Amino acid sequence: MRIRPPPMPAAEDVPFINLFPRVAVIVVNWNRRDLLREALDSLLRQDYPAEAVEIIVVDNGSDDGSAELVASRYPQVRLLRNQENRGFCAANNQGIQAASASAYIALLNNDAVADPHWLSAMVELAGKHPEAGMIAAKIVVHDQPEIIDKAGHVIYWDGQNRGRGAGERDEGQYDHTEEVLWPDGCAALYRRELLAELGGFDEDFFAYADDAELGLRARLAGWTCWYAPGAVVRHRRGATLGLDNLRRIELIERNRIWLVAKLFPWSLLWLNAIFYLARIAAGAWAATQGQGEAARFPGLAGKLRVARALLRGGLQALPLVPKMIAKRRSLIRRMTASQILKLLWRHRICLRQLSRQAAPW
Repeated sequence: MRIRPPPMPAAEDVPFINLFPRVAVIVVNWNRRDLLREALDSLLRQDYPAEAVEIIVVDNGSDDGSAELVASRYPQVRLLRNQENRGFCAANNQGIQAASASAYIALLNNDAVADPHWLSAMVELAGKHPEAGMIAAKIVVHDQPEIIDKAGHVIYWDGQNRGRGAGERDEGQYDHTEEVLWPDGCAALYRRELLAELGGFDEDFFAYADDAELGLRARLAGWTCWYAPGAVVRHRRGATLGLDNLRRIELIERNRIWLVAKLFPWSLLWLNAIFYLARIAAGAWAATQGQGEAARFPGLAGKLRVARALLRGGLQALPLVPKMIAKRRSLIRRMTASQILKLLWRHRICLRQLSRQAAPW
C-alpha cells in the first residue's frame, strides 16, 4: 500500500498547526478489549492539545467486543473494522492512509499505556531535528516500571535485533536525548513525509521485525532517529502471542531472514550464516545456565521445541527470499554500503549480551 502525502492545511489552520503540529495516533487491536481500554484512556489524558490529535483504532476482526467498546465508549476515536486479522503492518498502513492532514503519525500498541507527556515529548524533539523521520520513546515494563523494556533498538550482525537496554534497571542511563538506530513500533513517532516517501510498512512481514524493516529502510534513505527520554510508555511484554509462544519465535526468525535479504549490504549478507550459527551456539550455552530466550522452555524437550520453531521459521522464509532480494532494486538509497556498515557497528549488540538478554523477569 502506498501512503499518500497529507493535503495542505486550510489557511485558517496554519497558526495553530505551527504551534502544535497535527498528530494521528494509530492503535492496532486484535482481541485485547481490556488492554485497549487502558491504552485509549492514556491517549485521552495526553497534555498535547486534543484538537491537534486524531486517534484511530484499527480492529483486526476481534470477536471479544473490542470494536463495540470503541464505538460505544469512545465517540472521539475513529474506528476502522476489518473482518479478519490483517496483521500489524497492513493494519497500520490502513490507519496511516485514513489519517487526515497530520504532520506526524504516532503508533501505540494496544498493550501499552502512555504517560501524559508522551506525545508532547516526541513532537518537541522532532521539531528540533528536522532530519529525524523517527522518534523513539522510552518504553518500560508495565508492572515493573523501574525495568527498561526498550530505549530504541540495537542489532546483531545476523539481523537479530533487541531493545536497547532491555531488562536493565532504570538508573538514569537512558535519560538523555541521543540518536538511536530506529524506534520500537510499540510506541513511536514518524514524520508523514517519511511514510509517504517509503510507502509505509512492508505487509509481507505481517508482524514482528516490521518496525526494524521500516526503520532500517528509512536509515538507508537518509532519515535519522532520535530518542526522547521524556516520552515514557509502560508496556505489557508479549501480550499479543505470549513470550513463550512458539509461533512468535517462528515469525521473528522468518522476518529476520527477510530483513537481511532485503536490506543488508551484500558484504554482510554473504556472512549471515556464520553470524547466525554463532548466535545459536551462544544462545544454547546461555540456556544451560538458565538465561536467554530458550530458558523460557525448560528441559531438553523445551529446547527441542525452540529448535524446531527456528527451523520452521527458516523454512517459511525461504520461498519469499527471492522476492525480498528483488525488492532491493526499488530501495531509496542515500547511504553507501560502507556508511550502513558503520551505522550497524555503532548501534550493535554484542553476542554475549544478546544471548543472555532475553531472560524473563
